Amino acid sequence: MGKTFSMTPEAVESLETRYRRIVTPIPVPESLGILEELRRFEPRSMTGQPLIIWDRAEGVNVYDPYGNKWLDWSSGVLVTNAGHGRQEIREAMAHQLERPLLHNYCFPSEIRAKLARRLSELAPPGLDKVFLLTTGSEAIECAIKLARTYGLGRGGKKKNVIVSFEKAFHGRTLGSQMVGGIPEGKKWIVNLDPDMCQVPFPGDFRVEDPSFSLFEKTLRQRGIDGDRVAAVISETFQGGGASFFPEGYVKELKAWCETHGALLILDEIQAGFGRTGRMFGFEHYGVVPDLAVFGKGITSCMPLSAVIGPQEIMDLYEPGTMTSTHSGNPVCCAAALANLDLIVGEGLVENAASVGETLGRALGDLKGEFPAVVGAVHGRGMVYGLHMVEKGSKEPDGELAFRIVEKAVQRGLMLFAPVGFGGATIKICPPLTMTEEAVRDGLEALREAFEAEAGA
Repeated sequence: MGKTFSMTPEAVESLETRYRRIVTPIPVPESLGILEELRRFEPRSMTGQPLIIWDRAEGVNVYDPYGNKWLDWSSGVLVTNAGHGRQEIREAMAHQLERPLLHNYCFPSEIRAKLARRLSELAPPGLDKVFLLTTGSEAIECAIKLARTYGLGRGGKKKNVIVSFEKAFHGRTLGSQMVGGIPEGKKWIVNLDPDMCQVPFPGDFRVEDPSFSLFEKTLRQRGIDGDRVAAVISETFQGGGASFFPEGYVKELKAWCETHGALLILDEIQAGFGRTGRMFGFEHYGVVPDLAVFGKGITSCMPLSAVIGPQEIMDLYEPGTMTSTHSGNPVCCAAALANLDLIVGEGLVENAASVGETLGRALGDLKGEFPAVVGAVHGRGMVYGLHMVEKGSKEPDGELAFRIVEKAVQRGLMLFAPVGFGGATIKICPPLTMTEEAVRDGLEALREAFEAEAGA
């Protein structure tokens, strides 16, 4: 993990398809000055992605200033659900800019009211109130705050335990990393909250017992009384590997939470707004969480997030005591409303489901071609993860995953750096507007990358 792409330009074979065009070495020699400037003035944590200068992005394509074009299978890290640079979203934002109303803190605005109502109406009954924020991490922090406050109000100071899952990622702020399941990400915290604990994630192909009984057994082993649990939080699918819960698990988890008076919080930051082939990822499980957290695909471009829940939880704090400086920024709200119109009006949820089946089958075929190095293929809709392993084992092979991503980018397929356990998952998450023709074109580039790096 922590690997960076080489700054040395590599001559690659020129190519052109309907969706991809590569006509220069990668990285482009003329781009090195910009890359060096970024490395000089930004922290090195920002250097982990393919060294491509994004100049413009439209639909399913990303362009640099030097004549190259990529088919985007990153969605800018699961953001551009409706596609890049949609005219309808741009026009909605421009209309708001011309009003002009660019900021209004928590003072009332009509556009924030419209978005809050739209989100509440899209969500299942029971998720009635909407708190708009800026980032996913901020929304996770809010959900933790609400859950603990609710627990303390119902069971006293001892009902404060937050249970989450190993290998989970919920953000990089203090609370979100503490409920995350990645130990390396918590070293800086030092004094971890002893009442936040993680249990094995049953969707991990390395976990031998995927039954719900392991959840209960783990809590007993750690001396945690279920009645002390304020909330259980999980990503709807684990983002690091696009890994979903086994059939029936979440229903058992929801029933357990109801028995013990705990809230079920589902982190839909990656899963929401059609990504999984359903409007909300939790629909796959036949449950409605007590709190749902959203971000990324809510606007397809702008920083906006949300916590949605019932009135009795969302109204716990008095006026002025749970706010955010940029809550429901007007320009972001305009983008969100236009984005939701596109997702619903163009049937992008249904497209993600149908084209996603084609994508999933093809990735399964790819695993069949390279069974020694692809440990598992997880995902649904327009989000998949190829779990790369050392040959003949279940140990993650981050080096191989990295090389395949690098080669795919050289072939005009835009992916972000490998993620997940051992940095060994190749994440595939195209815009929901992706067609089957574009999927086939991208698979050609991905297969070429596999043949080059894993074919021996």
